[in-house]
Amino acid sequence: MARVRRSLPPRNGPQRAIPDVARCAVSAQRPSADEHGRPLLRVMTLNLAHGRSTGFHQALKLKRTIRRNLNAVADVLRRERPDVVAFQEADGPSFWSGGFDHVEFVAEAAGLEWRLRGQHVVAPRMQYGTAIAARLPLEEPLSVTFAPSPPTFSKGFVVSTVTHPTAPDCPIDIVSVHLDFARAAIRRRQIETLVEELRGRDRLRVVVGDFNTSWGAREKTLRRLADALGLRCHEPEAPLVTFPFHKARLDWIFASRALDIVEHRVLPDVVSDHRGVLAGLRLP
Repeated sequence: MARVRRSLPPRNGPQRAIPDVARCAVSAQRPSADEHGRPLLRVMTLNLAHGRSTGFHQALKLKRTIRRNLNAVADVLRRERPDVVAFQEADGPSFWSGGFDHVEFVAEAAGLEWRLRGQHVVAPRMQYGTAIAARLPLEEPLSVTFAPSPPTFSKGFVVSTVTHPTAPDCPIDIVSVHLDFARAAIRRRQIETLVEELRGRDRLRVVVGDFNTSWGAREKTLRRLADALGLRCHEPEAPLVTFPFHKARLDWIFASRALDIVEHRVLPDVVSDHRGVLAGLRLP
C-alpha cells in the first residue's frame, strides 16, 4: 500500500493524491445496528503516536516493543468493534518505528478488512500521515497534504466513502484529519482547505481526528469547521480529556446533523499519548 499516485499541485499549496485501498485476508463481520436493528455506524479515532504508546520517542523503541504497543491497539479495536477507525501519526515503513506498515499491522490484527493510508510526510526511509481502517469497503479515497507549514512537519487528511449494507442509499464520507499543533493561524488555514475539498463531495460526513485545539479556544477553529459543513459533535463544552499530558480535549468526532450521535465515549485504554474516542451514529 506504499504506492501513491500523486497529482501535480501548486508547489506551495496543498497536495492531493489517490491512496491505494488494501483489503486484508480476514473474514468480514456484521456491521453495527442499534437495539431495534436499525443501522448504526460506530466510528473511532485514535492518534497512533508512531507506535511508541506513551514513550518519549519511537526511535528509542525496539521493533518488538512497537509491535507490542500496536497489538494493544488491536486489542482495543477487537473489544470495541468499530465499523470504521481513523488513525493519525500512522506510519508506513519507517526507520524510526520498526520499519513496517503500522496501519496494515493493526488492521490485520484487529480483523478490519479494508484500509488506506495517506502519506503527509515522506522522507528517506520515513513516511507517515493519516489513515482509515474499516469493516466496510472504502470507496472514492483521497489524501490531501496541507500546504507546507515549516518548521512543523506537514499535516493532512484522508477521506473515503463507506456505505452501510442496510442503508445503501446513504453513503457517508469518513475523514481522518490531523492539524498543526503549534499555531492557530495554520490550523485555520488547514480547516479552510479541508472545507473546500469536502464541499465538492456531496454526501453526509463524519470528520474525526486530532485537531490539536479545543472547542473553547479563542481561535474558534472547531466552530468554523462545524458551521461551514453543518456538523455537530457530542457536548462540545463537556470537560472531556483525550490528551492527558495537557488535560485537554484535542480528539473529536464531528458528524453531519442528519446523523444522530447516540453513543460517545473517551476510552480509558493507555495505548498512546492520546485516548481513543468512539461514537455511535444512527443513520437517517
